[in-house]
Amino acid sequence: MDEPKISPKLKQNVVVLFLLAGLAARASEPLLLEKSADAMGSTYTVQIYGTDRIAMEAAADAALDEARRLDELLSNYKPASEWSLVNRQAAEKPVTISPELFRLLSACQQYSRESEGAFDITVGPLMKVWGFYKGSGHLPHKAEVAAALTRVGYRHMHLDAAARTVWFDKSGVELDPGGIGKGYTVDRMVDVLRQMGVTAALVAGSASSIYGMGAPPNEPRGWPVAIRDPQVHSKTAADVFLKDMSLSTSGSYEKFFRAEGRTYAHIMDPRTGYPAQGAVSVSVVAPRTVDSEVWAKPYFVNGRSWAVTHRPRDFRVYFCEDRTDQPCAWLQ
Repeated sequence: MDEPKISPKLKQNVVVLFLLAGLAARASEPLLLEKSADAMGSTYTVQIYGTDRIAMEAAADAALDEARRLDELLSNYKPASEWSLVNRQAAEKPVTISPELFRLLSACQQYSRESEGAFDITVGPLMKVWGFYKGSGHLPHKAEVAAALTRVGYRHMHLDAAARTVWFDKSGVELDPGGIGKGYTVDRMVDVLRQMGVTAALVAGSASSIYGMGAPPNEPRGWPVAIRDPQVHSKTAADVFLKDMSLSTSGSYEKFFRAEGRTYAHIMDPRTGYPAQGAVSVSVVAPRTVDSEVWAKPYFVNGRSWAVTHRPRDFRVYFCEDRTDQPCAWLQ
């Protein structure tokens, strides 16, 4: 039997169809885009999976623009920021602030009350006297610590919801965004990505506050993130999968110095005026990054037993104590 004859025109159409099918298949394959930017002394990174690179680029840029916007609002390193304005003027008179900053400071008051003062947004004077503001730390005199401690305490900050003002009842009070700024920024960046149609992304602030949106391709459990061993940083202590969840870690190895045979870390107990002792690192998994970042510090400061008692049901806490007889473990 003779083979059927195929016209040159039909052959050309078939080739075109095959090419189009190949392009369509490649276009539907997920692409990974990663971008980063510096803000508030941290590096913020966005990883996005999608199929439209132009839309992904636009979403990543918008999220990083949000981090830069918040740098202008919350940075205590920039004299022109709203945060710095409050620190300069609130002891002299009530300062009218933006609705966004008022909501954030109100949340800080609530965190302070619930943590029994272990989280305190007014810790600024202590961070300075210990040398952790723009530095790696140094051992102050006891008199310096005592003097700084008189200017620390969330009860010195007063908020008037009707007037939307903040004022300090003592001169020298300073707010420090270091315990909440990264988590808040990561959450806002995630909100921007959602508004722009992104469904799978990983957003990180200096790798210590991370949010996993959705799940990456071929990993339905979520975004894999490693909690590093606080003693041997090249090793992994635990693996976590983040699917619409956040992870924040506070560790004494992040910023510390040694003096007179002891190690002093930057995680301060605002009630004593001295760096917290007993823990090496605490990691918190929570639905919001602002919560995981904030609560990692009170758990670190107040200790394992307090964390077990006060941990919300939808939080997971990985606790590493500074002792060889108690291994790192998830709190039960």
